[in-house]
Amino acid sequence: MSPSFFEIVQLNDGEYALRRVDDDSAPLVRISFSSEAKEMMEDRDMAVAKAMIAAGIEAAGDISHDIEFEEDEVDTPAIRHSYTLH
Repeated sequence: MSPSFFEIVQLNDGEYALRRVDDDSAPLVRISFSSEAKEMMEDRDMAVAKAMIAAGIEAAGDISHDIEFEEDEVDTPAIRHSYTLH
């Protein structure tokens, strides 16, 4: 199987997307920033989108190892809505 190559592009609607270079189907990931966020980034939104995608790929690699949970081990905390500022 040949390796896949990916690209990050800005779509017509202003969103950023990660897609396969040789595939016109739907992007694998889409990132959308609010107007307020774009103002705060001062034209660095592409760099932020790249960093977000890179972090996501790294995180997916970290959790993709074979992890098995037994029913008794899973501790489900109470659901809390929270926000993380990076």
